[in-house]
Amino acid sequence: MSRQIVPVILAGGRGTRLWPLSRAARPKQFLQLTGPQSLFQEALKRVGQAELYLPAIIITNQDYRFLVAEQAHETGIELAGVLLEPISRNTAMAIAAAAEFAQARYGSDVLLHVLPSDHAVVPDQGYWQSIRIGRGAAEQGHLVTFGITPTTPETAYGYIEAGSAVSDGVQRVTRFTEKPPLQDAQAMLASGNFFWNAGIFMISAARFLDECRTHAPQTFSSAQQAVSRATIDLDFVRLDQAAFESAPDISVDYAVFEKTAAAVVVPVTYQWSDLGAWNAVWDVSRKDHAGNAATGRATFSNTSGSLVISDKAHVALEGLADVAVIATEDAIYVGKLSEAQKVGAMVATLRQNPDTAPLTELHQTAYRPWGGYSSVLSGERFQVKRLFVHPGKQLSLQRHHHRSEHWIVVRGTAEVTVDGTVTVLAENQSIYLPLGATHRLANPGKILLELIEVQTGSYLGEDDIVRIEDDFGRS
Repeated sequence: MSRQIVPVILAGGRGTRLWPLSRAARPKQFLQLTGPQSLFQEALKRVGQAELYLPAIIITNQDYRFLVAEQAHETGIELAGVLLEPISRNTAMAIAAAAEFAQARYGSDVLLHVLPSDHAVVPDQGYWQSIRIGRGAAEQGHLVTFGITPTTPETAYGYIEAGSAVSDGVQRVTRFTEKPPLQDAQAMLASGNFFWNAGIFMISAARFLDECRTHAPQTFSSAQQAVSRATIDLDFVRLDQAAFESAPDISVDYAVFEKTAAAVVVPVTYQWSDLGAWNAVWDVSRKDHAGNAATGRATFSNTSGSLVISDKAHVALEGLADVAVIATEDAIYVGKLSEAQKVGAMVATLRQNPDTAPLTELHQTAYRPWGGYSSVLSGERFQVKRLFVHPGKQLSLQRHHHRSEHWIVVRGTAEVTVDGTVTVLAENQSIYLPLGATHRLANPGKILLELIEVQTGSYLGEDDIVRIEDDFGRS
């Protein structure tokens, strides 16, 4: 009887190739790029079948723990655990730590389906057939990678060369090739024996860890210690920082798959994209008769083959072709769609300038475990924000050293505590929070609470918060 599979979803990436929509504080896996749900939520849905999968293990950066929890809660899908990386150490350490955790929870014979959280996948019949083939090969002790059948000579992907057949639908891995030049990519496409490396795996946890012990002993040792010394923080598992930092910063391809004799590839033909640039987003988007795609408000006139994504502004394009326009609350990117890979260099330039570096890190809207806030207006000694609080959530009990605040309820019901006195505010009511007052905001209602916050004082930075009590372990 075939074993059930534990999904391992890698959700810690800080990709910037989809700037300005994707930023360090909210990278692309948590964005809605292909539909009403985020890429992370779509990945959760693909592994939500109880007859095939056990609950998923998520491994992510500690900064994203509440994004993961909130988006998982929205799907209603149970998780086996959320492992928090204190720093990034690439995929070898992430997968080894997840394998150690899965073994401790489910036993040494557990199978893992490792998948990135930021890919667009159409799970058709061929997709599920590949999962069954991969599970069978993993049960036989092979380390399975899934190779996407290439459709173009793509130079932004790594490639896997397939060798002799092991069984029906399974071939030995001959070699891995990293992002080849165009001429080599064209030759690989013509040969019919090379596949895109999607970074998707099916492995026995025990077999993978054996191979890791042999070929990447420091990673193996670090993963063992990181899991054995882990601590529980609310619903999260904090991997030991010292052990995690001792691991090499290396991908699982370099650390294990390129060295082991157990690697096999399952070629697949289902629709897949890593959404690594804006042209890839355009590829998977619905287009009009002229090849234009839009998310948000846009008007195209005498324009073809272009992409518009806009948070709020109405974007109008006249007489253009091959253009990407990405408009967020505080930044706009305009460039050739066919040269979308250059966005990374643009982000690097922005990071070097102190005036523009924040644009690569934070959105104008910041998300918190209780909701979030948007910056509306700021000036010398004052700042205006829009706060939103989810039903049943509350902010920390806190005080400020350098600012006072005014809260005005726009929608919903606010429960405000100021120096021990509780006041309930309805729409259009307001309250003043003096400098130094101990205060808390809560949403006791059933709908989203929205407020306008006006801050005044000598210093208005987010670090002027003294948390006294906090539901989310931040005090």
